[in-house]
Amino acid sequence: MASAVLNATVASLSSTDTYFTVLEEVSKYNVQLSYPEKLWAAWYLWMQNDTLATGLMSFFMHEIVYFGRSLPWMIIDALPMFNKYKLQKEKRPTWREQFECAGLVLLSHCTVELPQIWLFHPIATYFGLDYGVPFPPLWKMALHICIFFIMEDAWHYWNHRALHYGPLYKAIHKIHHTYSAPFGLTAEYASPIEVMLLGIGTVGSPILWVSITKDLHLATMYVWIVLRLFQAIDAHSGYDFPFSLRHFLPFWCGAEHHDLHHERFIGNYASSFRWWDYCLDTEAGEEAAKARRDKKLAAIKAKKAQ
Repeated sequence: MASAVLNATVASLSSTDTYFTVLEEVSKYNVQLSYPEKLWAAWYLWMQNDTLATGLMSFFMHEIVYFGRSLPWMIIDALPMFNKYKLQKEKRPTWREQFECAGLVLLSHCTVELPQIWLFHPIATYFGLDYGVPFPPLWKMALHICIFFIMEDAWHYWNHRALHYGPLYKAIHKIHHTYSAPFGLTAEYASPIEVMLLGIGTVGSPILWVSITKDLHLATMYVWIVLRLFQAIDAHSGYDFPFSLRHFLPFWCGAEHHDLHHERFIGNYASSFRWWDYCLDTEAGEEAAKARRDKKLAAIKAKKAQ
């Protein structure tokens, strides 16, 4: 972990030190760092293998966030008081369905996503990813994350739309549509090919960005991944609350947008933003269908009037 501020710390360490001993040394010699930065620096110094350190931290962070964020939706599904906010009220997942889904998703994480997570560090650092301390300023992290949301959404729209082409749907995407009324855990319930293909948008967008700009920190990447997981899980939750983000950001997709996609099996292909579906006329639902019918009728009337 190349960082000038840690030279004194490195010199005072031995291979038998515990993580907390390393943290104490980092804190002693690098008082200018924030506590999260000290925890971060101590982790890499204690591991003494940057690829392994990033790999372990990335995998466990992903699992904790994914299943931790899904748990509240499992509880909400079990409480009738929230049924008025459920989008498909007549369809409620059973505990068995949710645990079976969780088992298959965990298997996918360990067999499909784990190798990709392990390869991320050497690939990203080759292109210029920074993982030292201090962390970048909050404004820069926010800017990068906004850019990644836009990049990933474009990738997701076109590839998701392609996966609904007959042969590709049957061979790859059909498993994700096992549940016509999705629930939080189904966000990554998909075939290995789909997991890798759509995952390129999430992981590949930052790698493309850093390969061009040489300006990206791993901490920013982690915040982006956490927010992307929250977005994907919430979009599959099956609930639309008065405080859901789409009510404050009209261009945000949210659960209402994606739930229609699972219910109708077509349209609403974007992940985060509604503009691709709106501009390319692939919106799902009665309102969008009515607008298309009205547009066709208007065109027919205009043609007859000529």
